[in-house]
Amino acid sequence: VQLQASGGGLVQAGGSLRLSCAASEGIFSSYVMAWFRQGPGKEREFVGAARWSSGSIYYGDSVKGRFTISRNNARNTVYLQMNSLKPEDTAVYYCAARRTVILSNIRNVEAYNYWGQGTLVTVSS
Repeated sequence: VQLQASGGGLVQAGGSLRLSCAASEGIFSSYVMAWFRQGPGKEREFVGAARWSSGSIYYGDSVKGRFTISRNNARNTVYLQMNSLKPEDTAVYYCAARRTVILSNIRNVEAYNYWGQGTLVTVSS
């Protein structure tokens, strides 16, 4: 499985961006797909994850209500729609995947074995 993240860029606070994560094969029905981010000098942080088999989507507390995960099966692509962006959202955003992730680990970086290369999001104040 190969993941390719894209869509990052520079945006003003309050603005929106949509990130994409293209997968090399159709894995959405059986994999857990997640987004993480890593800000300057910070550890990698859970943003959100989708378990399509159950229709469940989970979000980190810092993005809940502002970010939304969705997918396009025909394009083997997962999206992260980011609204009401804040300067503290500035980070490199990564998509990740694994066939099986137990719920208690879904927010853990170590739970995922496939990673995209990251895309930089910069939010100016």
